[in-house]
Amino acid sequence: MATKFHHHIRTALADAQLQSALDGNAERRLQALTQAFASLPEGRPALRARAHAMRLRVIDHLEDYLAEFSANAAANGITIHRAADAAQALHIVSQIAQNCGAKRIAKSKTMVGEEIRLNERLEAEGLKVVETDLGEYIVQLRGEPPAHIITPAVHLTRSQVGHTFEEKLGLPYTTDIPTLTAAARRVLRQTFLDADIGVSGVNAGVVESGTLCLVTNEGNGRMCTTLPDIHIALMGIERLVPTFADLALLLSLLPRSATGQKLSVYTSLINSPRREGESDGPSQRHLVLIDNGRRALRQSALAEALYCIRCGACLNVCPVFREIGGHAYISANGRPTSYPGPIGSVISPGLFGVASFGNLARASSLCGACKEACPVDIDLPKLLLRIRAADTNPTVLGLPEITEPARRSHVPVTLRLGLQLFSRAAAHPQLFALSQRLVGIFSRLAPASAGWLRLPAFTGWGFSRDFPRPALKPFSASKLAAGLAPKPAPETRKVSAIKEIATFRVLGKPSQEIESSPVIAFSTPEERSERFASELSALGGTALRCRSGELTGRILETLRAQNIHTLQAWDAACLPQALLDELQAAGIRVVHQPDPALQAGLTGALAGIAETGSLVLPGGPGQPLTASLLPETHLAILPAQAILDRLDQSLALPELRQASASVLITGPSRTADIEMTLTIGVHGPKNLVVFILEPD
Repeated sequence: MATKFHHHIRTALADAQLQSALDGNAERRLQALTQAFASLPEGRPALRARAHAMRLRVIDHLEDYLAEFSANAAANGITIHRAADAAQALHIVSQIAQNCGAKRIAKSKTMVGEEIRLNERLEAEGLKVVETDLGEYIVQLRGEPPAHIITPAVHLTRSQVGHTFEEKLGLPYTTDIPTLTAAARRVLRQTFLDADIGVSGVNAGVVESGTLCLVTNEGNGRMCTTLPDIHIALMGIERLVPTFADLALLLSLLPRSATGQKLSVYTSLINSPRREGESDGPSQRHLVLIDNGRRALRQSALAEALYCIRCGACLNVCPVFREIGGHAYISANGRPTSYPGPIGSVISPGLFGVASFGNLARASSLCGACKEACPVDIDLPKLLLRIRAADTNPTVLGLPEITEPARRSHVPVTLRLGLQLFSRAAAHPQLFALSQRLVGIFSRLAPASAGWLRLPAFTGWGFSRDFPRPALKPFSASKLAAGLAPKPAPETRKVSAIKEIATFRVLGKPSQEIESSPVIAFSTPEERSERFASELSALGGTALRCRSGELTGRILETLRAQNIHTLQAWDAACLPQALLDELQAAGIRVVHQPDPALQAGLTGALAGIAETGSLVLPGGPGQPLTASLLPETHLAILPAQAILDRLDQSLALPELRQASASVLITGPSRTADIEMTLTIGVHGPKNLVVFILEPD
């Protein structure tokens, strides 16, 4: 048996602080997820079927989509690199760093970066790598790997974080979460400003445009992709969506499933490096497309695992993960995996070898909660059973043996023998009935207890479960069974949900759906404006409705209330006429270049989204995205007639494909990385004030 694996499990179960932290995470995540999906006008089952169909066709036509995406991204000015495995990916990143003489790297959260062990390689070469996601930063200080795909420090209490900051940063010990968050903000702010390279992951690559999409809440992802002169994005080759319409579908599911939000605070859409006339953004963008076993996985019986969008929902609902946490998921020989939980128990064997990580498939009750929670409807119990079957028939998965050539079965001989005997008995009804009666009689000789019999550990059953007390007679002989009259099965029509909901996309043409998503229609601009203001307020932002003649006065009131006398602003041509002149005449100093010392930034907005309370901001000449990122207060001017009903309408705006980079902003920056406690204001602004400009 995988003794190191079971040792980690027993250690986790005995850790009272870990149990408390995991319980808190599960309860809050499930409550938030339920509330978030309740706001959708389209039923969750239909959305899941559409998303499953979209991911299926991407994986089925992966090479074609990948070629089209790569060509479009390269045409936009992004340098494309292809890595067959982790070693090649590490070499590519190392070479980029050497070529530019980099010393400091600011790294946003990237699971594929954890997968290839990027930090270890770069630090071995003398580079300083700093994790900038709050949870990742905490575990980096502690010398631990992340414990969750979405919430890296989910296993820690506020007291443990306080002691870590006291020991590693020399800060006074405190358990006040806003104070701890503010301390991390101060320390990491200089990291963003000094970094030579910013490294990020990619949530989705949009095939039709070559766009990189990143979703974050704290603002560190935007910092890493905006401030350093070089940006390196790491992306698994499967993380593609065909069109912006498909991206809208993904974004309607990903944040709700991950954190219970309608939309993450920052949805960044990156098309190219900085262009002529732009004052911010990297001069180079590199995209490293990483295989590392994905093509082999695509050809195997575990291909469905590649549909995963890394939301972490299956971890939050899994009763096993809730008890043992992410760090307990290790290989048979004690090697940790970057992918824990139900999906990790499939991806880890699929990418890194069944011989090493096949044991993880047994850390599951097969209750099906993970399948029900999955936003793309991956049948995880089925995949887990396939990995278990590989213990006795390694060829069943169609995967190459990657590691540990002297492979041993994870199933003890005693357990395999017992299962074989059970299978033979179960195949003969009379023999099975006789066996059940004999075992039932024997069970009555044992003393009654909470369980019945704890079998020895060598049987494979004695580590964490009791053998159930068998019934004295079969169910078919009971009075209850006799009273249940069989009912004729109703006529059913078996129709594939995938075929019912969507047709496959033809390469080079937009997706077509048999059933389009329901239209949210707020019948008047006034209703859209009210819905936007309501949603923004619920997120902690402020919406102020005014007319053109009132705008300057309302902005001045807001600035004076915060004692702000200088702000970074978009150019005058990108804002309402004469606004900047009027502000300067009132004593406000206006600058256009990024300045981290400034307290306020003033921008316009291309559009607003009523259903989520989001702003749509494209970058470009005279429209620096840093104005909405660096200052603590972001002031935005949104024409009321530019408020759209839905997310998919905003993503269809041509300006988002033409800009070097754009961002959808949904409230002030936030985090819940410490004990799932919401804290406003991390690396991005903590105040968001939107002036909804009503027509005169």
